[in-house]
Amino acid sequence: MDFIRGAAHHGGGPPMQDSTTASQSAELVRRAQAGDLAAFESLVSRHERQVYSLAFRLLQNPHDAEDVTQQAFLSAIKHLPGFRGEASFATWIHRIATHAALKVIRKRRGLDMVSLEAATEPEDGYDGVAHPEFIADWKLSPEQLVDRNETRRLLDEALAQLDEKHRLVFVLRDVEGLSVRETAETLGLSEANVKVRLLRARLQLREQLTRVLGDPARRLQRGPHDHE
Repeated sequence: MDFIRGAAHHGGGPPMQDSTTASQSAELVRRAQAGDLAAFESLVSRHERQVYSLAFRLLQNPHDAEDVTQQAFLSAIKHLPGFRGEASFATWIHRIATHAALKVIRKRRGLDMVSLEAATEPEDGYDGVAHPEFIADWKLSPEQLVDRNETRRLLDEALAQLDEKHRLVFVLRDVEGLSVRETAETLGLSEANVKVRLLRARLQLREQLTRVLGDPARRLQRGPHDHE
C-alpha cells in the first residue's frame, strides 16, 4: 500500500516545510498575534488551498468545503492568541478544518454526539474485508506515478467513490497523517475499527487505481470462486 499512501500525502495534508519556510510561517504567526492583519492574510494565502483540499476530500461538496475553509480561518484568527506553536501552523489549521468538517457531517446525519459511527454500527472485523477483484502491476514506478498531476486527480476521483466511513478514516490517517489512536479519537471509533476501515479503503483505492494505471499485459482478473 506504499503507493496509495505516497500519492495521498503528495496530494494533500499539511505541506512539508523546510526550515526557511517554517521560520517564515512562525514569524507571520508572531506578527499576526501582535495584531498585524496583513500577516494573517499571508498565512491564509499560504494555506487556504491545502485546507480547502482537505475539506473537499472529507465532504465531497465544494460549497461545504468553501464554508469549512472560511470557518477554519475565522476560528484560527479568534484563537490565534492562544496558539503556542507546539505544532506548526499548517498542522494546527488542518486540525481546526477537520473538526469543522466533521461537524458538517454530523449535522447532515442529524447526530449531536462525538461518535460518528460507534453508537449505531457493530464493530468491523477483518473477516469482512474482500479480496480485490482486479490486480495488475503498475506501468510506472510509484515515484513516477506520484509526480503526475493525473494520478492525484484519479486519487481524488477514487476517494469520492468510497463509502463515507472508509473515506474519513483514509483521509485522516493517510492524507493528514494522524495516528491510528488520533483518528479513532477524532471519529469516536475503536482503534480496531480504524485499522479495518483503513485496510478496506486502501484495498478499494488500490484496485480502482490499478484498473487505470495497471499494465494490461500483466493483469489478473479474479474469477467468481477466487474469493475463498
